[in-house]
Amino acid sequence: MDNLPFLPIIVGTDMNAYNMAISFHEAYGIKPVLVGKEPLSFTAMSTITETIELRSGLSDSAQFAGILTDIAGKYRTPGKTLLLVGTNDLYVRLIIENASVLREHFVFNYISEDLMNQLQVKSNFYKLCHEHGIDTPTTFFYDCRSRQPFEEQMMYPVIIKPSNGIEYNLNKFEGQQKVYKVENPRELQEVIRTIIASGYQDELIIQDYIPGDDTYMWDSVIYANSKGKTQLVTYAQVVLQEHTVTAIGNYTALITRYNKDMMVKLQNFLEAVGYTGFANFDLKYDERDGKFKVFEVNIRQGRSSYYVTALGHNMATYLVDDLIYGIEKPVTYLNEEFLFTVVPKIVLRKFVDNKAVQRDINQLLKKGKYVNPLFYKKDTHLKRKLYLFARQVNYYKKYKNNQW
Repeated sequence: MDNLPFLPIIVGTDMNAYNMAISFHEAYGIKPVLVGKEPLSFTAMSTITETIELRSGLSDSAQFAGILTDIAGKYRTPGKTLLLVGTNDLYVRLIIENASVLREHFVFNYISEDLMNQLQVKSNFYKLCHEHGIDTPTTFFYDCRSRQPFEEQMMYPVIIKPSNGIEYNLNKFEGQQKVYKVENPRELQEVIRTIIASGYQDELIIQDYIPGDDTYMWDSVIYANSKGKTQLVTYAQVVLQEHTVTAIGNYTALITRYNKDMMVKLQNFLEAVGYTGFANFDLKYDERDGKFKVFEVNIRQGRSSYYVTALGHNMATYLVDDLIYGIEKPVTYLNEEFLFTVVPKIVLRKFVDNKAVQRDINQLLKKGKYVNPLFYKKDTHLKRKLYLFARQVNYYKKYKNNQW
């Protein structure tokens, strides 16, 4: 639609980029421009992206601002504002680090570099949580530069994960996992040694394992406008997450719930630290003490946040109303049950053990209150349909063969 006063420029080509692209398409009939490092099937096989600009150096901090400045030059037209949206941790970090240069060409809503570092370095983040009354799991931080053995006494099993996910992903090694679950001190020391040998030089998070399957995990999406006013708060129960070692933590299905106390608690936390933009919290319910414990906050929408759009609170319109039209909105606490899934129904029926959640899944499926954003009706790319069919079959095999 040429009469719109903006053009979305989405940085990324993954599932999150696709979900944002269809959010813009649903709301405005507009085809965004995608900028990526490599073609990924989610977005390469699609009729709803205007074009995909591929730049191999996109993830290089020395090249990032220059690449986006070139893109701005290519798509700049009178009367159109370029609206910039990042879709993964690295790209969002690079947008924030280069904000002063990029603001000359784009509008966007992200936090300051200082706040980003407080929230993304887990030891800082957990300290902030405690100051603001947010519960977190019992956690120790091990500095990989120290070379000393980890000697804290813990109950096993424990979870090990990098504090700096971006640096961890730059030091690839065979058998690398996103998160490790270890059963004893010997295994723990072995994982630490392997990660140090890869060249990773930051902290590791060594954390109490909170018992419970995927349905004990929870998700919250919050949008605070560029003036720091909260406009949207959601709460959702995870139904399934990915079960392969490289993708643990990526949610494949969830049901929206309503928990006003927790929603307000998370909202108050973000307002207290001066947050703006989309935030996505990961939590787990600990039945040992009846508390929801926060693991992390992503400083962007998550790949499963599309349920917000599906429930009539289109993520793209929050950005556009805020950054283009300057519309103030009252805060909405989403209160409607809905099922988001990127896996086929047979996977939901076969691999969700929680009986109460299984009942809810069946009811929501029966009422048609569910969405799989990958099957966006207005995306008519034929190869895409074949790819998605193969992907659905593959999901069944993945859950059958991988138990986290």
